[in-house]
This record gives sequence, C-alpha cells and structure tokens, in this order.
Amino acid sequence: MFLKKSSSQSTMKNVVTLNTYSDKYYIFKNDTFKSLGKPSYSTSNFVTSYVTNKDIITATVNISRSIPDEDIVDIIEIKAYEEIGLDQANSYIISSMETNIESEEEERTYHIFVVEPEALDALFLPIKKETKYLDLIVPAPLLYKSLYNKEILEVNKSHCFVYFTQNDAFVTIYRDGEYLYAKSIEFSLEQIYDKYCESVGEKVDEKEFYTILESEGLKTSNSDYQQNFIKIFAEIFITINDIIIYVKRAFNLDTIDQMYVGSERGSIIGLDEYSQNYLGLQSNDFNFNFNLTNDEWYTDQLQYLMYLSSLEYMEDESAFVNLTMYPRPPAFVNRASGQFIISTFGAVSLSLAYPLIYLVGSYVNDAKIYALTIENDKLTTESIKYKKILSEKKTIINGLDEKIKNLSARYKAKTKTLTSIYDTKVNYRLKSGIFHTIAKELNKHEVKIDNIKTEGDTVLVSLLSTDDRKLTELIKYISKKHFNELKSMDIERIEKDIANNHYKGLLKVEFK
Repeated sequence: MFLKKSSSQSTMKNVVTLNTYSDKYYIFKNDTFKSLGKPSYSTSNFVTSYVTNKDIITATVNISRSIPDEDIVDIIEIKAYEEIGLDQANSYIISSMETNIESEEEERTYHIFVVEPEALDALFLPIKKETKYLDLIVPAPLLYKSLYNKEILEVNKSHCFVYFTQNDAFVTIYRDGEYLYAKSIEFSLEQIYDKYCESVGEKVDEKEFYTILESEGLKTSNSDYQQNFIKIFAEIFITINDIIIYVKRAFNLDTIDQMYVGSERGSIIGLDEYSQNYLGLQSNDFNFNFNLTNDEWYTDQLQYLMYLSSLEYMEDESAFVNLTMYPRPPAFVNRASGQFIISTFGAVSLSLAYPLIYLVGSYVNDAKIYALTIENDKLTTESIKYKKILSEKKTIINGLDEKIKNLSARYKAKTKTLTSIYDTKVNYRLKSGIFHTIAKELNKHEVKIDNIKTEGDTVLVSLLSTDDRKLTELIKYISKKHFNELKSMDIERIEKDIANNHYKGLLKVEFK
C-alpha cells in the first residue's frame, strides 16, 4: 500500500528505529522490518527514536503575527521560560510547531515541547556510542501524525489514542489530523502490575501476569485476575474520562469520533466494553496493518510509527519537531576541520609554488603586493565599520541586560505561582481515596464508624467496637502500614459505653 517505494526513494537509507526504554531495536531494509540485537554505526542508516510523554513538558503559546519569522524561535524560547516557569539557570531543548487552533487574528498559536538535556543524555548516550548519531528524536504523542499523512485515519475526525508502554501510559487527542493535547497517566504496564500485586496483597509471578494480560486480558477465565483487572481498568477509564472532559472544554471539542487503545505488548482483550460504558465511545485496537514483512507475531506499534515518521522527515525536515542533541555530522567540506584542512593544503601548495613563480619574474611579486595592498585597505575600512557596529551593539546589550534583570524578577514570581498551582493539582489527596482506605482498614479489624470528619489533610474518625483490643490493634496496624503517609496519629482515650457495652474512641489522623 503506502509503503511501496517510489522512484525518488529507490536510494533511500536504511531506517533504524530505537526504543531505548525497553532496549528494542529494528531496521527496515530490503522491504523487511527486522529486529536488531544491537544497532551499530553505518552512514547508510537513518536513526530514529522517541521520547515518551512523561519525559517532556508541553504547552501552547500565542505570539503576535507581527513578529518576523527569523525571530520566532527566540520569542518561543522566551515564552517557554515565562509561561511554563522553567528554571532560568538551566538550559533546555525546546522545539515547536505551529497549530491550526483558532485564535485571535493578531496571534499565531504554537505547541512547544521541552526536555532537559540531562534526560536525553540518560536515555540516548549509551546507544549513541554504538550509532554515533541520532537523526530524529520525536515526542511520542506526535508519532500518530503519520497515520493521517499516510491516509490510514480520516483527517476530518477527532480521535483519542491511549497507549500503554512498560514505563509510561499516555492519552493523546487529535482533531482534524492535528495534534491537540497529550497527558501521561500513572498506569504504565509496570504500574498496572504493581497495582495488581497491591490488590492481591502479594507479589505475583511477573511473567505469568503479563502472559494472562496479553493473551486473555479482561476476558480471562481466572476469577482472581479478572476481578482485579476490572478494578484497575475501571480506575484507568475514569482517569481517561476526566482528561477527555478537560480537552473538550479547553479546546472547544464537540465530540470524540473514535478511540484507539493499544500497548507495547499487544492488544488488551475486553477494553472495548470499558470504552463504551465509561466514555460512551467506540474503541478499536491500536494495531494497524502496515504491510511490512516481519517474523514476529506482534511488534510495538510505535516502532512502525517511527519508521513512517522517518520517511516523512527525510522529505520535509521543517514539518517535524526534532529534539535530537546528537545530529549526523555535516559533510567534510562543511565541517570546520574540513575547511581548515582544505585551507592548509591550499596554503602549503601556494608556498611550494612560490619559488617557481618567483623565477618567472619579480613583476609577479609586485602584482601580488599591489593586490594585497588594495585588499588591506578594503579590510581596514571594513574593520572600522564593524568596530562601530560592535560599539552600538554593546550599548544595546547593556540596555537589554537591564531589561532581563527586571524580567527575571517577574519570571521568578510566576515560577513560584505555577509551582504552587502544580503542587495543589498534583499532590492534592482525594478524600474519596482517604475514605476508601479507612473503610478497608476498619472492616478488616471489625471496627465500626460512628462519625467521620475531614479538615484538609486531617481526618477525625469516631470509632466503635465491642472490644477495646480491636481498637488498639487497628491503631497499631495503621501506624505501621501507613507510616510514610502519616504526619501524625492520635487517639485521646478509649472509653466504654455502659449503655450498650461498646468501646468508643476518637481517632485523629493527619496525612502528609
């Protein structure tokens, strides 16, 4: 289908796709997609990888249409530091792309993608030692763009993509073939496994867990697995629903036409019912027929998307967000070292030829001296001109330094505000979760609740039991199990109610 080579692609380089999170590498060569044990250096290889959504910072910014194109990159970088609240003392890899989001006529809207250089080094430096360079590093949410460019998905619809990898799970929304929004959720395959172990109260065999998840999913005949899978994925789809509600409100999105759910390990059976029940959306497996020869029964779909993105990038680099810090070195004649060698060789050749030229006649020397004198006069004039320009620029720089000093104070204030807002949103403890935990622990120790009250992170629980030892055992259990979550826990006294022969106590728990 769309993967057949055109005549312009007959000399196309081999494409190597890297998943550095799971150490899975592939190469497209001779119309075949093959797994690599370990990639190696070759000038014929075009090397591509991606950064998962949790490792990047994304935002949308508006800039004036009056800003010249040559200044847009600098303005976007300033906006990134200001509106995201980046640390002024640190440097970041910042890339952007213009959107089709409707905004005021005087403004242009851009999606910006930010990643710390240290994060890229941690992911890619080990593999760079083998490949020597990485041509393209794409933010994971932008890999879906190739599905529209290759007409696999309809452009005039809205789609929601949910993809689970071993280290991340992220929800991505596209409208009319354009990236709109992406957010990571705390349900990577690794986290789902941990949540399952927590639910059953023991560490289950990891290989068995993934085998059942991949082969049977939520339709498994094992009742223990099925019940706990249902609980975990119910929580996942509630989280996805919250994201969809936010995107609809923030981006004036009327509806989601189709949902696609997939994972690094393959499709998860039974998720279509959850999509319908929790979201009211029809869902399909994120598993497309890419018409590539491959011996594996299943290959991570992001590997295929990296391949498609590589083909498009080689045709038009300007249409891509590329976060690479390790580009392919330029051609020899364009390198500084190459130009130095060429210049040196030329100078040596001239110095060796000079005695022969001298023999032709002294007039050649006179002609050269005359030419050099003219050139020297010209360069002296140029020198005076640029010294004047440098003096003017220095005055401008001094003025800008003063402006930067004033802006830095404003940036720090905004950073503090954004940090406070982030802390409130991210670290806010849901009361429903607190109540669920309390109810679970009380039920386990056969203790009833007479009354419950919350004040911020503090919970006051009036306890009721037929035996005062059950109350003390409950308190010991909570303090031991939830030690890292509690700031303080206190029960003033335990007294017996003579009328009904029960023991009462007021438990005060303050969470961190």
